[in-house]
Amino acid sequence: MDPLVIFTPSGKRGRFPKGTPILTVARQLGVDLDSVCGGRGICSKCQVSPSYGEFSKHGVTVKPDALSEWNDVEARYDRVRGLKEGRRLGCQATVQGDVVIDVPPESQVHKQVVRKAAAVRAITMDPATRLYYVEVAEPDMHEPSGDLERLKRALAEQWEIGTDGLSVPLPVLSKLQPALRKGDWAVTVALYKGHGDANERVLDVWPGFWEERLYGLAIDLGSTTIAAHLCDLRNGEVVASAGVMNPQIRFGEDLMSRVSYSMMNEGGAGEMTTAVRGALNTLAEEIAGEAGIEPAQIMETVFVCNPVMHHLLLGIDPVELGQAPFALATSDSLSLAADELDLRAVNPAARAYVLPCIAGHVGADAAAVALSEEPYLSDDLVLIVDVGTNAEIQLGDKRRVLACSSPTGPAFEGAQISSGQRAAPGAIERVEIDPATKEPRFKVIGCDLWSDEDGFAEAAAATGISGICGSGIIEAVAEMRSAGVMDAKGLIGSAAQTGTERCIAEGRTHAYAIHDGRADGGPLITVTQGDIRAIQLAKSALYAGARLLMDEIDTDTVDRVVLAGAFGAHISPKHAMVLGMIPDCPLDKVTSAGNAAGTGARIALCNRAARGEIERRVHEIHKVETAIEPRFQEHFVAANAIPHATAPFPELRKVVDLPDVAFNTGGEDGPKRRRRRA
Repeated sequence: MDPLVIFTPSGKRGRFPKGTPILTVARQLGVDLDSVCGGRGICSKCQVSPSYGEFSKHGVTVKPDALSEWNDVEARYDRVRGLKEGRRLGCQATVQGDVVIDVPPESQVHKQVVRKAAAVRAITMDPATRLYYVEVAEPDMHEPSGDLERLKRALAEQWEIGTDGLSVPLPVLSKLQPALRKGDWAVTVALYKGHGDANERVLDVWPGFWEERLYGLAIDLGSTTIAAHLCDLRNGEVVASAGVMNPQIRFGEDLMSRVSYSMMNEGGAGEMTTAVRGALNTLAEEIAGEAGIEPAQIMETVFVCNPVMHHLLLGIDPVELGQAPFALATSDSLSLAADELDLRAVNPAARAYVLPCIAGHVGADAAAVALSEEPYLSDDLVLIVDVGTNAEIQLGDKRRVLACSSPTGPAFEGAQISSGQRAAPGAIERVEIDPATKEPRFKVIGCDLWSDEDGFAEAAAATGISGICGSGIIEAVAEMRSAGVMDAKGLIGSAAQTGTERCIAEGRTHAYAIHDGRADGGPLITVTQGDIRAIQLAKSALYAGARLLMDEIDTDTVDRVVLAGAFGAHISPKHAMVLGMIPDCPLDKVTSAGNAAGTGARIALCNRAARGEIERRVHEIHKVETAIEPRFQEHFVAANAIPHATAPFPELRKVVDLPDVAFNTGGEDGPKRRRRRA
């Protein structure tokens, strides 16, 4: 059997003969791998990162000789221009065995769009890091004292700051004397005092009155994407935002795959820690450059992340999170020196704060969502769903708040979908299907026009139409159900059954064609029966988790639903409800909170009291463990139907009339009408 080649983050795979160049494999599979020079080893655009070891999720073991050895072209390029460690040129490396290949962002033609923009939010400013201008007495031979001692005295007299326990890192102390003399005995100092600290800490010192600003990074470290907001610590303004793909994707798209990689490969956890810390440094450098500031002006970082990412960020093996009772190394918040996390692209004395985890698989990101949305202060019963590779769900009001985690997988983000891709220019992000004609119209990222509007072809030519992203596949499936192209069980009808030639046969099943670009050298973008199944599994896990929390409170309804996360911000409530991702609720009571985890991180960055508040609140949030709840499977199976097998969804039916059709894949006659139960 020919070797199996698996690409991340796309998830596309195929078997190819030994000796096939990786670039050729990528082109045949439709993988987004750049190349300008036509495979001659000149442009370096096709750089890839092979991964080695055991990948239980993919069912492969990648041996060290899975790719051909370096050739003269790669050696020359590395000697002249340099290749990052572990990188290969896709046009030169050839397949020799089963291999997992990561395509880094810079090698992708259609760059990933990390949709985690900062929401506008009023935050009471009380940062842990502040600037103080002080005038220090000159040294006196008659009253000998050190420069540091006189700085402490000046801080106490001029700012009423207690300095008995003031700490000064040695590198900062070495800057004090030159700064005092250059500033004519006046300096500006940056002091840090966390909400639980008894004493101040000097982070940096500058001669005279330093007119620049201090900044902090609020970082949402997700399984798939890493988003950072650079905030002015004087007023909380977000001066720049940036995001990158999490490079750990090459070790596994979902969290349990990464835990499995750590279990199966000695040193695997360390590899993943090194990868994510490298990405964080790159991200910090890029965001500082975008804002036009010096990296040394970044004095604080605040992290929110799920428990597996939490452990890998800290350099802790997440193996215990892969088995009951899912024990965390620590669930408390952490206040660290940034250099303990190998963060080199910030001030050398910068501090890092990691929000507390709630429990098990409900981490600091869920705590940040709680800090942002404050369900514990709500008068009505609110369901908060942070949709991602792993969904965190919270339900409650001022009386009680429950939380759980549900393994939705990467389908909602376009992975494991036949025409799926990450959100990038050229990806279909909105879909509508006419119920009468069954004809689709769509929008792609990077173009404001719908596909049936004048000028669309010209406007979309710049990006092309390359695939369908997470929000697009959700809307497509929901629209197929609403238009009668697909039945409640998720079966796609044939052309004869649905009355449209867009339903094309694929073996014993059918697919629905959204866009056919083959005449112009583009792709045929379809929604297949396999795609429907992947979405059903993901949405069923999400609904079952929410339903478990509702069982715990003994309720069949919620007052309102908040969709959090980048994905939640880009899907309409109607489509989410048609799909049955969330329990029935009046559509005007379903809102988006955007990147609530990132907002919570910004609140914690800018307000010390908020850190103490969430540290207290997490102990009051009750964790429900989906893995051991017997009713989870029952809810999961019932939720496989679209929108649901038994729940009536009365609020949805007030605004959407879902066709009562039933298809069987064997027949070519018209649609079967489902018998209504008495």
